[in-house]
Amino acid sequence: MIRIMFVCLGNICRSPMAEAIARAKINEKGLEDKIHVGSSGTGNWHIGRRPHEGTLEILEKKGIDHANLSGSQTKSADFYEWDYFIAMDSSNEHHLINLKPDDSQAVIERLLSYHPSTGLSEVPDPYFTGNFIEVYDLIERSISKLIEEVIQLHVSS
Repeated sequence: MIRIMFVCLGNICRSPMAEAIARAKINEKGLEDKIHVGSSGTGNWHIGRRPHEGTLEILEKKGIDHANLSGSQTKSADFYEWDYFIAMDSSNEHHLINLKPDDSQAVIERLLSYHPSTGLSEVPDPYFTGNFIEVYDLIERSISKLIEEVIQLHVSS
């Protein structure tokens, strides 16, 4: 089982959106027994809370299940349970690098590294911009590429 954790600042906008999109794509491919996804935030402000209303609205509009999404915070112990930590921006990535224990084999990447043709290196935070549609599109395209890579590296071999 490959485990992928999506990480943003508060775990109410970008990372839960990524978790829900990834889970839907994994389920469509019938790989839910091979790839598990989750999400967390670098901050502790929203632990136990549901995602932002804008995130829920766009997921609902796209027909993506969001029933089990709840805020949590990334901890150093997570690096022994998850294989990939996918950061939404450089701040999240640096936080993860500093939090990761030296003996962990977990991979830390930025989500948009899986879709460089966007010309962006960071997923904008819709909590501040309000642009949930643009963020959804960026996340959705990048996750498709991420899942393809994970399948090639871990599932189809």
